[in-house]
Amino acid sequence: MPYIRRDTEGRIASLHREAAGTAEFLADEHPDVQAFVGNADRAREDFSRLDAEFVRVIEDVIDTLIVKNVINITDLPDQAQAKLFARKSFRERVSQSSLRLFEPTDYRDVI
Repeated sequence: MPYIRRDTEGRIASLHREAAGTAEFLADEHPDVQAFVGNADRAREDFSRLDAEFVRVIEDVIDTLIVKNVINITDLPDQAQAKLFARKSFRERVSQSSLRLFEPTDYRDVI
């Protein structure tokens, strides 16, 4: 049960457990409260997108470390190996079935 105080522009400036002074009561589910605590749909979507992008970065770092012989794939726990292989396999299947606009064909294309 949050009580809020708004700034001069009407945005939530602070959140309180108890009513104090000019605090206004808003339900936990109110969009303003959810946005203030970072649970708004947009914030969740942005975080999910950033998470997915970061996972790809981590995969690339692991690949680079393996290629440079800094680590071996077998140095990773079995579950991590399985997840990496599953993601690589999935990406390969997706890329094989995707539209290839710039690959040569049997029609004597020149690239």
